[in-house]
Amino acid sequence: MRDSGQQAGNSRTRQAPADLTIDRKLRKDLRTLALFIELYCRKRHGPVPRAAVRLRTLDVAGVHGRPLELCSDCAKLAAHAFAKRMQCPLDPKPACKHCPQHCYADQYRRQIREVMRYSGRRLVLSGRLDYLLHLLF
Repeated sequence: MRDSGQQAGNSRTRQAPADLTIDRKLRKDLRTLALFIELYCRKRHGPVPRAAVRLRTLDVAGVHGRPLELCSDCAKLAAHAFAKRMQCPLDPKPACKHCPQHCYADQYRRQIREVMRYSGRRLVLSGRLDYLLHLLF
């Protein structure tokens, strides 16, 4: 019985390993985007009305681990950023600042750069070294 269980387990691990890696990478990138935008919105926009971000193409709360509550401007930025990341044709995907193709609209590109600069510094200063690695590579 142990052999058949191991074989079943092995067959599960063999199924489309590239797809699992891409899904994990995409999920991690989306979670990182959500965290950066959430931190920026909370710290820079103060006590403005916020609502949970809902998209037809993505379970934002599932990716983020909880509802992502943002002001309307940051919600638009998040929707644009999530859509662009999910549509990225490059594999492996480089950091946006190193990408040869600029897929963000100009307005959103300026905004996301400010968000990354602001949130990245705060996360690194708070001891989140994993985000330092994300920023560098």
